[in-house]
Amino acid sequence: MQFFAVQLLSENMCEFDPITGDIPATKVEITVSLCVLYTQGVESKQWREFGRTEVIDNTLNPDFESASLSDELSHSGLSDFLGQTFCTLGEIVGSPGSRLEKPLGGIPGKNCGTIILTAEELGNCRDCATMQFCANKLDKKDFFGRSDPFMVFYRSNEDGTFTICHKTEVVKNTLNPVWQPFTIPVRALCNGDYDRSIKVEVYDWDRDGSHDFIGEFTTSYRELSRGQSQFNVYEVSSLNFHLIFLPSPLSLSLSSTQIHFTVAIDFTASNGNPSQSTSLHYMNPYQMNAYAMALKAVGEIIQDYDSDKMFPALGFGAKLPPDGRVSHEFPLNGNVDNPYCNGMEGILEAYHESLKTVQLYGPTNFAPIINHVARYAAAVQDGSQYFVLLIITDGVISDMAQTKEAIVNAAKLPMSIIIVGVGQAEFDAMVELDGDDVRISSRGKLAERDIVQFVPFRDYMDRTGNHVLSMARLAKDVLAEIPDQLILYMKSRGIKPNQTPPDYSPPGLSPTPTV
Repeated sequence: MQFFAVQLLSENMCEFDPITGDIPATKVEITVSLCVLYTQGVESKQWREFGRTEVIDNTLNPDFESASLSDELSHSGLSDFLGQTFCTLGEIVGSPGSRLEKPLGGIPGKNCGTIILTAEELGNCRDCATMQFCANKLDKKDFFGRSDPFMVFYRSNEDGTFTICHKTEVVKNTLNPVWQPFTIPVRALCNGDYDRSIKVEVYDWDRDGSHDFIGEFTTSYRELSRGQSQFNVYEVSSLNFHLIFLPSPLSLSLSSTQIHFTVAIDFTASNGNPSQSTSLHYMNPYQMNAYAMALKAVGEIIQDYDSDKMFPALGFGAKLPPDGRVSHEFPLNGNVDNPYCNGMEGILEAYHESLKTVQLYGPTNFAPIINHVARYAAAVQDGSQYFVLLIITDGVISDMAQTKEAIVNAAKLPMSIIIVGVGQAEFDAMVELDGDDVRISSRGKLAERDIVQFVPFRDYMDRTGNHVLSMARLAKDVLAEIPDQLILYMKSRGIKPNQTPPDYSPPGLSPTPTV
């Protein structure tokens, strides 16, 4: 997993793949207030500077242009260090409203203040707008001479806050300024949403940074695109508005949907006796087994997109104490009423404890686990929640017909399934469930959409022993299809992003049926 760090100095748009740092599959804009941004490579663990904001003089509460990295600072050294923090992209996106507030540290014994980071998936809108503004009879703010006005444009965020996206130049000593034309991507103004609010403020520039507020107005890109007309007469009127139009599709933002992650682990006897080193469940004190490695690789990425970090962790195919009943959906922590584990460490701990208490048995049935998660997905189909089921298994499935039927039914719900196959078995059935080549069907009914992604764990074992890089590749590939699957579900239901998703409450006291 790639981390990034921000450092506060006294002297924001960033787009990157959270796994490799390469060209991103989906672009996310991270907005910060005052930082130098560093990204950490997966393999080298080296920090490298990604970009810096511009300088704002004489303030302890700066607000920076998120979409502007200062050319001036890109070639200059750093000044006084004011603080730093570390986080992942997932932490930001997984926070309420995709807005993460973190304390700054790095200076022992000193309160360094707070930094606020927000993220929004960038739309595919490629439109650019070239516009020019003028104003008449602005308020005189300077005692000697006239005002020195400039404009500040703010894009509204999904949580109702505003982020600076453009500043004009300062026009000196006039109450009737005409600013220079400027060109700006439409997604910087409104992320392609023509009706999203755009706020514009006008200030009188002061050398010491204490700029005087003159006035403000609110508009939208749709209104601005009408050009010079009665609709665009505010305290500042639009002049010579020119639109350069390139078609772009509608995009949906993940930040309006809460992700719920469930883990299911195969406890069938085909994995081998956990006390023997040949078992896929063998607990080597010096190295994680394949189940733990796959769980950690995928879970550490997706857990950051789940705001409460509490995950149902289930097992299947084992005999349970005290009477030896076979169960295909039992809680790893042994608590039927509350199968939730705290983060990946909690899941791994529950997995290790289960190996000490249950007896590996069989058969390998997927349908009960899939239907279990589908019941909760069926209860929340308004787009505010999306469910991801990770199944880790060693091989041949025993209930293929029932599993196909469960997947076809689940394809109508806000749900995706990830299957990681461990061991050396043939995984032909899993490839069929994946449905990339032939859409899965049951009883003559095709799945509404492809919701299954299968990968064999052995394809990601690095012969050089570089498990960090190989597990990063695994996580990237198994999670690659989920954004498109989510968006396809939203579009098929005509659901548009909500500004603030409601809290999710499980439909019942026990997320796991009595076993």
